[in-house]
Amino acid sequence: MPSAPAPEFAADVRHYLMQHPRQLPSRYLYDDLGSALFEAICRLPWYPLTRAEQRLLEAHAGTILDGRARTILELGPGSGDKLSTLIARARFDRGPLELHLVDVSASALAQAERTLEEHRDVRIVPYRTTYEIGLEEFRRERTGAGPCLAMFLGSNIGNFDPGGRDLFLGRVRSALHRDDGLLLGVDLVKPEGNLLLAYDDPLGVTAAFDLNLLSRVNRELDGNFDLDAFEHRSIWNAAASRVEMHLRSRWRQRVSVRGADIAFVLEPGETIWTESSYKYRVPEIGSMLQLAGFSVRELWIDPIGRFALALAVAS
Repeated sequence: MPSAPAPEFAADVRHYLMQHPRQLPSRYLYDDLGSALFEAICRLPWYPLTRAEQRLLEAHAGTILDGRARTILELGPGSGDKLSTLIARARFDRGPLELHLVDVSASALAQAERTLEEHRDVRIVPYRTTYEIGLEEFRRERTGAGPCLAMFLGSNIGNFDPGGRDLFLGRVRSALHRDDGLLLGVDLVKPEGNLLLAYDDPLGVTAAFDLNLLSRVNRELDGNFDLDAFEHRSIWNAAASRVEMHLRSRWRQRVSVRGADIAFVLEPGETIWTESSYKYRVPEIGSMLQLAGFSVRELWIDPIGRFALALAVAS
């Protein structure tokens, strides 16, 4: 499982930091430390998404894994706990399962493998790469007979802008066969105060997660970002229906990233945009899945956490 090539990271850092506004792709938040911090975020009381999703997975595991699928593809498995919950809760004589896991984080993949190896009759196929490359590799290497269930959980679909989301879901559909399933987690619109607390918690864990991206640039690309010179900010952009995470420069500073061959000045108050998390209304879920070539079979909503789980079928 080769790691993401350093030249790609350098090229992306160079490209996005030269944009206006300056940006860094959110996928680079998930190095080993970033993945650990995100797991901690998921346990915070101000981040109800994970618990809401867990309730839905536990309640509907039997319908989701109804005994037909022998191959499961999970994009971004994290610790493996969600898929483990489904396997443990599904009550049928399932036989062997082939589990394909795609993640850019080596530590997340290793943890997911340890978690899932506790189940009997499972074969785990890890791909340490991007979702797009992982989908292509899965399509070529798929060996299991019968339907497949693809899983894309959490609020991960929210990290794509609408155009990127449609392109991504189309790629998922292209990697699947007709009648394969897709289990999609979708975070729903909530009151602004709740959304901002979820992305800027009082303990500062999300801030550390965000700042770790600059630390990664310093470490891997010989950058000179001064982490004390930045503050984490979350913003609810109601017009775009998204939470934005930014790192705001406290004062004027000169920045260089030798490994990306760039140098620039950040003015006081200027930000680096590190993540967008789009939130959805229920009618939008069926529309985006239909556009990508899926039909919704089941749609479950947790009213407490305002989170939706859609089970769709490739048409």
